[in-house]
Amino acid sequence: MNGDPNGGGPAETLSPALPNATEEAAEALLKLCCDADLKIATAESCTGGLLASLLTDVEGASHAFERGFVVYSEDAKCELLGIAREKIDSCGAVSRDVAIAMAEGAIAKSSADIALAVTGYAGSAPPGDEPGLVHFGCARRGGETRHREEHFGDLGRGPIRLKTIAVALDMMREAVHGG
Repeated sequence: MNGDPNGGGPAETLSPALPNATEEAAEALLKLCCDADLKIATAESCTGGLLASLLTDVEGASHAFERGFVVYSEDAKCELLGIAREKIDSCGAVSRDVAIAMAEGAIAKSSADIALAVTGYAGSAPPGDEPGLVHFGCARRGGETRHREEHFGDLGRGPIRLKTIAVALDMMREAVHGG
């Protein structure tokens, strides 16, 4: 994949900022999805649509990416993904339960076969919370929803978002293989 910073690579929009391994993982995921005739969706909070942007930068794989939800606010999570306000109020927006609900909501509100959700603290966290804490949910239509929790540390917004994207791509690849 190795996008050319001069605009010649498959992921040319984000290429200068992304590690080659991340670009290659995105391209490989989309190829897997195309070969298996699977559609994917994203539900992103702390990454603000970065994952969807990366997946739509790969030319020739548009039929594999169904849609992306950018649900940065609690209201957006409720309105667009159908998450009950009580769940967010009781668990917190950055939690295992909300990440799973986001992934399942993205499956319910799309025609995707696999949905990946991410919620976390890409920068500083509120008092009592941990900077760099990110929860992932990955749902497969008709299958189980998996959760993963990462503690990236106080690395800053950019590095945390890039690490989050790498984990997200890995989880979606596992979901394609896991059937």
